[in-house]
Formats: sequence, C-alpha cells, structure tokens
Amino acid sequence: MLLSFIVHTYSLRYWFPATVMLGTAPAYVLSWGVWRLFSTVLPLRLYHKLDDRLYCVYQSLVLFFFENYTGVEIVIYGDIPKKKENVIYLSNHQCTADWIIADMLAIRQDALGHVRYVLKDGLKWLPLYGCYFSQHGGVYVKRSAKFDEKAMKKKLLAQAEAGTPMYLVVFPEGTRYNPELTDVIAASLAVLKHTLTPRMKASHVAIEAMQEHLDAVYDVTVAYEGTIDMAGQRRPAPSMPEFLCKECPRVHIHFERVDMKEVPPEPLFFRRWLHERFEIKDRLLTSFYESEDADKKSCFPGEGRRSTLSITKTLPSMVILGGLTLPLLLTKAGRTLYFRTWVYGTLLGWLWVNVSP
Repeated sequence: MLLSFIVHTYSLRYWFPATVMLGTAPAYVLSWGVWRLFSTVLPLRLYHKLDDRLYCVYQSLVLFFFENYTGVEIVIYGDIPKKKENVIYLSNHQCTADWIIADMLAIRQDALGHVRYVLKDGLKWLPLYGCYFSQHGGVYVKRSAKFDEKAMKKKLLAQAEAGTPMYLVVFPEGTRYNPELTDVIAASLAVLKHTLTPRMKASHVAIEAMQEHLDAVYDVTVAYEGTIDMAGQRRPAPSMPEFLCKECPRVHIHFERVDMKEVPPEPLFFRRWLHERFEIKDRLLTSFYESEDADKKSCFPGEGRRSTLSITKTLPSMVILGGLTLPLLLTKAGRTLYFRTWVYGTLLGWLWVNVSP
C-alpha cells in the first residue's frame, strides 16, 4: 500500500505539470487563431509582435514548471548580453529537455517570444503545436538527402526581410547524444567523445539566409548534473518526465557570444569553424564528466554563477492561461469547443503544415 502511494506520488510530479501544459493548449491556440485571422489585414510586423507576446505567455508557463516547480539550480558560465539581439543559438543535443534550456536563457534577456526552432520533420505531427511552431517561424527539416535547403532558406529569408526578431535554436548534431547508443557514436568522428559530429546544412543555411539580419551566434554547451553513475560512467541526460520529477538537481550552461563578423560564410570554412566549436564543447564536457580533480569535476572551467528565475516572470502566465481554460471546461458549450479544438484544430493543423511552405 505504501509503495503504491509512493509510486503514484512520484508519477504525479510529472502528470500534474504535463496536464496543465497540454490542457491549456486549446485555449492558447484559440487565442492565437483569433489574432491570426484579425491580423491578416495588418502589416506582418504587427502580427509577429503580438504573436511573440502570446508565445512568451505560453513558454513562461512551461518555465514555471521546469524552473520554479522543479527547483532546479541553473549555473551559468559566461556573460549573457542584457540587450535583445537577433541570433542563432547553437547547442549540443542530449535530451528532450534541451529546448527548454534555450527558453531559460532567452527569458533572462527578455527575448522569450523571439525563440524559434529548427525542428526535425516528425515533430510537425504534434497535436495543435505541430502547426503552431511553424506559424511562429519554426522550420521543419528532414535529414540527409531529404533536407530541403531551398524551402528553409526561403522561409528564413522572408522573416529576415520582414524584420522578424530572431532567436533561432539549432542543434547541429541532428540527433540526441546518448552514451548508450555506441553505434551512433562510432559513426561520428573519433575526435569527439561527448558530442556527435555536427552537421552543417541547417546552421549554414540559416546564417546564409539571415546574415545581414543577425547580430551574433550564441554558442551554448549544456551539461546535466547527476548523469554520472557510481562507476564514473556518463549516463543519458534526463528526459522531460525525469526533469519534471526533479531528478536533475543542477544544469550547467556554458555561454559564449560569437559576433557574426567571426563566422565564415563560405561553406568549406564554415564546416571547419563549426567543427572547431564542437571540439571546444567536447573539451568542456570531457572536463565536466572526467576530470580527476574533484574541484573541477561536474562544473565547467571558469566562474559559474547561480541564476534564479523570479516566479513573477512565470506565475502570471499560469493565471492567464488557467483563466482562459477554466471557463471552457465549466460549461457544456465550452467543453464542446475545447474538444473540437483538439480534434479539428489538430487535423487542420496537420493539413496546413504539410501543404504550406
């Protein structure tokens, strides 16, 4: 009986935030849909301005759970610019929680609404959000020979010409690094031990399309504390459920700003530059996971500072989205609209994201 109670209590750590984050989706998408229809007669810049505000509201709700609710400690190495910039965010990729780390940095610059992602193509099938991420400026890409360079460049170029604020998140490895998938690691270059060999296509297309619009590249290296077992071996990074179940006590984020003038635009030079950035990441992660010096292990070189996120930045979003969702669930007509939004909104979204560029 006690064991059953403990198991259910543990699972609630995940199911409660997951229910809230997914449960508010119809209200959020309905609000966005009303604005999208109204804004068709307005300049595109105005649409993006309010869309960014709406996106900020939802992502702040997400961060309420991933930061305030979990109580995770965020340790940042390097100086994050205080002013908002148009940037490409390049990071190592280990787990499904990685995209939350980009939000954590963006909200500390008051740039959360500007975050857009280069996403693997399969994510366009997400209910409701698969379509919305594309509408918000995200780009879905396929791997290898199926990669549509022209479509990606066209979309990003249009956003740059429209002056859309850009905090574009790219994971150049193309897939998550998992120390247990030895065949995937073996297929990567041997020089890299704690990351996979970066693929240059998406990153290079983004820089080529928006070079005049961008201020910098944010080179970010992330390490999740608590992922080394008793034998000193690296284990997989926490999944979203594990993160929400408070199994990650501390996240270490190494931040470096690279001015666009330092990024070579030519493909061959860019490939070498990108690989060199990942060689630096690999050395940072090797020190983090393997240093024999107890004072250097489980931390990056240099001075790390603990960065807390005030609940005043996230709780209002919980109140706003909760206030929009509850009226839908408390009336018969509201519940009908709520469930129809889930069903028809998802189906229409799938159709739209598969026929639109």
